[in-house]
Amino acid sequence: MPVAAAQFEGVRKTYATPHGVSVEALRGIDLLIARGSYVAIMGASGSGKSTLMNLLGCLDRPTSGRYTIDGAEVSGLDDEELSRIRGRRIGFIFQAFNLIPELTVVENVEVPLFYQAVSPAVRRQRALATLDEVGLGSRVRHRPSELSGGQQQRVAIARALVSQPAIILADEPTGNLDSATGDTILALLETMHTRGMTLIIVTHDDRIAQRCQRVVRLRDGLIESDSLITHPQVAPQNAA
Repeated sequence: MPVAAAQFEGVRKTYATPHGVSVEALRGIDLLIARGSYVAIMGASGSGKSTLMNLLGCLDRPTSGRYTIDGAEVSGLDDEELSRIRGRRIGFIFQAFNLIPELTVVENVEVPLFYQAVSPAVRRQRALATLDEVGLGSRVRHRPSELSGGQQQRVAIARALVSQPAIILADEPTGNLDSATGDTILALLETMHTRGMTLIIVTHDDRIAQRCQRVVRLRDGLIESDSLITHPQVAPQNAA
């Protein structure tokens, strides 16, 4: 049995519309994501993909069922506890980068550590080291507006990595980039994966999904398919 970075057991999520109608976005999901794996989550609009991403990222709670991340059950946590788990165990990478324009590159990367009450000296040391990892050690004093789109996404990746999370959750991370820059960002993510990071990438792009080890497709709130992708240079991790 693989060691789980994240696991859903019978997870359902129901929303109430403004008109009082209940919509079941997820209808009983069982999903195990092994530690150190690289997984693509795919699905059309209305498939439950965004809901699944929000639950994986501890941005929401399931209506029923069990969710554990890195061995800790989070299904019934209150908002404060959920926020604490999210800050320590999930690193987010967004399509729009979501950098703070008034802060320098290094200050942006420090933000997750600030909320974890890490001391200023340690925050700076870890942020600088992580920026070196993503190839931006020479741009730490710049502001986001002074960087290219690809460089801004590298800053976002460094920010996701700096807290040493259990999972990196990337939502369409190349959506705002040209194809060549997007390929560079994907190569960087793949390097992080080879170092043992668990990566979950939410995408609509089959080309990107085929670079992952495993593709989970959703349809109408259920898992439609769950397949391993075999690459000659990468041995696939165990799937559920």
